[in-house]
Amino acid sequence: MSKRTYPHYFLIGAILLYTVFIVIPGIIGIFYSFTDWSSTSTVVNFVGLDNFKTIFSAEENYSAAIKNTLVFTLVTVIAKTVLGLLLALVLAEGIKGKNIHRAIIYMPAILSMLVTGLIFKSIFNPATGLLNSFLQASGLGSMQQQWLTNPKIAFSSVMFVDIWRGVGYIMTILLAGLQSIDKSYYEAADIDGASWWERLKSITIPLLMPSITVTTVLNLFYGLKVFDIVYALTNGGPGHTTEVLYTEVFHEFALGRYSVGTALSSVLFVIMVIGGFFVIRLLNREDVNEQ
Repeated sequence: MSKRTYPHYFLIGAILLYTVFIVIPGIIGIFYSFTDWSSTSTVVNFVGLDNFKTIFSAEENYSAAIKNTLVFTLVTVIAKTVLGLLLALVLAEGIKGKNIHRAIIYMPAILSMLVTGLIFKSIFNPATGLLNSFLQASGLGSMQQQWLTNPKIAFSSVMFVDIWRGVGYIMTILLAGLQSIDKSYYEAADIDGASWWERLKSITIPLLMPSITVTTVLNLFYGLKVFDIVYALTNGGPGHTTEVLYTEVFHEFALGRYSVGTALSSVLFVIMVIGGFFVIRLLNREDVNEQ
């Protein structure tokens, strides 16, 4: 089957669409983050770094939202990658009914965030929810909690739901990576008497690093941009304990403080660029070192 090489000008349409709908709005947003743009004024004035000073001031809750965003990203990236890898390793083996297990684990990933939020709001309901009812019926009533309204555990509950939904997607990508590894490596390791751990450390992980890099970057960007699951479950509450950057952006635009909202988006953009750069560089370096 011959490979066809298409002319470079075939890319012009995609580049134009990307520029019009992504690049130009992004540049305009950065510009407005240095103004006093709002719904209460028809005149837009340049205010320099005033919006960014507001964001990082002690009197506002924006710093807490930035911290929550970073914590959410770190915890969910690590948890989904580790759990996804473990599940992929288990389901890559010739266990009975592995295709059914794969489908069941992947299934939450096809649910919309709104549906997922509605399901878990019902499950976490302190009075009639399935979780507290199960704990009560099991004689573990002392473990019952206000899962989404207790400031101490609400954010952990949100992260749990996100991990539950996303781990199957990560598992699928890593499973595809595992199946692409040449079996001759493992046959040679068996001849040398290598243990399961030695094969994992010396063969599986190094050859799986491209897939791990992809899943980590995808998780990183998703975690930093998280909005829908937080909005569906808690809307940033109770208080501001589960606020993340995009819920703050949403609230600022709802209040008509457009300049602060765009400044928050600019802060998130910088974090994403820096975080993505260092993660890709670190993982690629690890990949090279392992090989």
